[in-house]
Amino acid sequence: MDDNSTDSANSTSPVRPRSVLVVGGGPAGLVTLRNLVERSKGQFDRVLLVERRDDIGGVWYVSYPNPTTAMNKPQWPSPAYPGLVGNVIPRFLAFSEAPFPESPNHPHQPFPTLTETYQYLRDFAEPYIEQGHIQLNTEVMRIEELPDKQGWKVRVRDWSMCDDNDGMPLETEEIWDAVAVCAGYYDKPNWPDTEGLNQVRKRGLALHAKWWNGPDGYEGKKAIIIGNANSSNDIASQLAPVAQTPVYRSTRRPAAPWFPSLADSRIKNVSAIKKYILQPAEETDDGTTPEKVTVILQDGSEIKDIDVVILGTGYCPHPEFVHVLPIPADGTTNPSEIHNQTVSSTVPIMSYTTPVLPQFRRIPFLHRHILYAYNPSLAFIGAILAMTPFIVADVASTWLTLAWLGEVSYPNHINERLAFDRERIAQVAKMLEVPDTVPENEGAGDSKESSPDPPSSFVTYGFLGPGDTGNGGKGGEAEYANNLRDDIVRARPDLDAVLPTWDEEAIKARTEMYPTKYEALKWAQMHCV
Repeated sequence: MDDNSTDSANSTSPVRPRSVLVVGGGPAGLVTLRNLVERSKGQFDRVLLVERRDDIGGVWYVSYPNPTTAMNKPQWPSPAYPGLVGNVIPRFLAFSEAPFPESPNHPHQPFPTLTETYQYLRDFAEPYIEQGHIQLNTEVMRIEELPDKQGWKVRVRDWSMCDDNDGMPLETEEIWDAVAVCAGYYDKPNWPDTEGLNQVRKRGLALHAKWWNGPDGYEGKKAIIIGNANSSNDIASQLAPVAQTPVYRSTRRPAAPWFPSLADSRIKNVSAIKKYILQPAEETDDGTTPEKVTVILQDGSEIKDIDVVILGTGYCPHPEFVHVLPIPADGTTNPSEIHNQTVSSTVPIMSYTTPVLPQFRRIPFLHRHILYAYNPSLAFIGAILAMTPFIVADVASTWLTLAWLGEVSYPNHINERLAFDRERIAQVAKMLEVPDTVPENEGAGDSKESSPDPPSSFVTYGFLGPGDTGNGGKGGEAEYANNLRDDIVRARPDLDAVLPTWDEEAIKARTEMYPTKYEALKWAQMHCV
């Protein structure tokens, strides 16, 4: 094949969908729906959002088992927990043209509560529910790429139809021109590959923060918490008044500045865990002692008789319901080879990545963290772990809307779209070559040994971070979002006045959120709030 033929084979026409399905009713899905409906100026024939739960809100909607719910309906609990207060101020929780309401109830706590954030999202969604753009109780089972760019076959279960279908959901299939996936990030907890952990998990002695529901039932228990990000810090603080003291918190390094927490004499920081050992149940004069856990720490010390291990170790994006046409094994990117496939030959998109390795812990082959490079009629919003996720999703989904309308351009050639993904993999791999060092006497409990440590869990594909805050956030989330914003404003200058910005003032405000959160925690502690 000559060069011209190769160029032709790798070139694809811009996508111009008429019907768009949005999957997921959390913040990313809701703002994507709004932008597709409102900022398209009616150019899409149909836009629908489906959400598997009985209300919108994503992680901000906490539901409890309902005895009237269909017997066979699965439960998808939010990883949010009672007492959760965010660490993002209202300006960064507000979508463009939809300001967050002022709250007069907690002047010393400027961070919206779980309930307030949910209510903001519910009010935002209400017009679209009334207009029929949102369909609840609808679980997406499979999204399947069709050959020859014929769209996406989507199979769903409608759990609202159980009463009319002998207690079972109604399964249907429909073809959509394009799909925006805004779900799946919090379905797959990240479990460390630590020796012995799987055995402890199987015995029910370890749980992920995803299933934390408050300290009730942990009275007098000996607990160890893994991690020092928001969830781990909150869980340790909630356990401290009721559990056996000290509550241990295992950390690999000092907490990042965006995870403030208060010192507590009842919480003892220890070094990272090297190994878990299951202690078998024992017969005593008082009866049977239940199974417990011993942990061996990296500094060589050990902690015995632990009742529960709770891991705040984050999540991996994992939209396992998305299936795409196979990519040629030799790495070629010839669309004729990809798309001349039968429908039955599709494979899970996540089969093309290895989430164990930080540089590959991502939804693969995305251009600008949004468009699936091999077929840009598939998009993902919320695929990255953002520090200001609401406004990043707002800008990203506005960019997507204009891209699908042809107002914002993206490369015609697959290899050019793939370049973004390849460059990000190489960038993270390079960062991983430099190990962190735990500073002496910091973040390692009583250990005074300073030793090389694996790179931070935030050195990963999907976390862009703050970047160089002294240089406009270069290399981080701000630069990424600003680049998308620039594309949008060139196409739609009228949006310049309403879109969020990541200028020097905004970066300063974001940076100051964290000491503000620390002061709010101190105030709450002093007033027993």
